[in-house]
Amino acid sequence: MEQETMLKEILKALELHSDHIHIEMQKISNQLRAEMKEMGSQLRTEMKETNDQLRAEMQKMSDQLRTEMKEMSDRLRAEMKEMNDQLRAEMKEVVGKLEEKMNERFHRLETKVDGLRIELSETQETVDFLSSKTLQHERKIRKLYRQQ
Repeated sequence: MEQETMLKEILKALELHSDHIHIEMQKISNQLRAEMKEMGSQLRTEMKETNDQLRAEMQKMSDQLRTEMKEMSDRLRAEMKEMNDQLRAEMKEVVGKLEEKMNERFHRLETKVDGLRIELSETQETVDFLSSKTLQHERKIRKLYRQQ
């Protein structure tokens, strides 16, 4: 019963830990979305300002602006991809470390449970031995009582 309670508590702790990791991952996801939205908003503002400033020179500068915008877009995409890859690698590392830590703790728990099983088995053997001795003594006492 005590082992079952311990196992339930351990499972609950693991569940809480898993929920915590899920919340942290959700926070990171929300932060990325907010940053991407902000970057998109900034790009739209920059594009509008550039467009307003260059109306008079639009014909002359249109090719140059298209080239610059494409380069900027490519750079931003590359940076966003790099950030995304870095975050994925960091999350993978964190998850790997957590898995390793959990495996180590599970191993310790298994060792502890195995020790408890051995102790329980030895205790049962002792109880069985004492019960048989008690029964033998009771038989002797009855035999002596009958002889009187």
